[in-house]
Amino acid sequence: MAEVRELLDANLNRVFNTRDAVARRRAIRETYTDDVTFTDPEGTVQGHDALDERAAALLARTPDTFEFVEDGPRYVGADAGALAWRFGPPDAPVARGIDVITVRDGLISELRTMLTHGD
Repeated sequence: MAEVRELLDANLNRVFNTRDAVARRRAIRETYTDDVTFTDPEGTVQGHDALDERAAALLARTPDTFEFVEDGPRYVGADAGALAWRFGPPDAPVARGIDVITVRDGLISELRTMLTHGD
């Protein structure tokens, strides 16, 4: 069973930062419940396939030089966590946000992504 800290890392780095479809799909199976709910500004989807499609679509429409990087400390509770991130070229991010996860039975059951809108 994974710890919240490890799940935050897997969500950002092994899933949303992974352009290799096979590796990303494996990480999704190891990180999220079958019925995971993912909500971001584009809406809400449920399940492994939908989550994979969202991650793949995001990465497909951005240059290979774009990457997610942690942008602050990880916040960890018994069954929840949060992690701020930035996305874009390493020295010039084009987006910033935060992921908030809910954990059930050692897997992410809910992922909410919120973006900053100006300073």
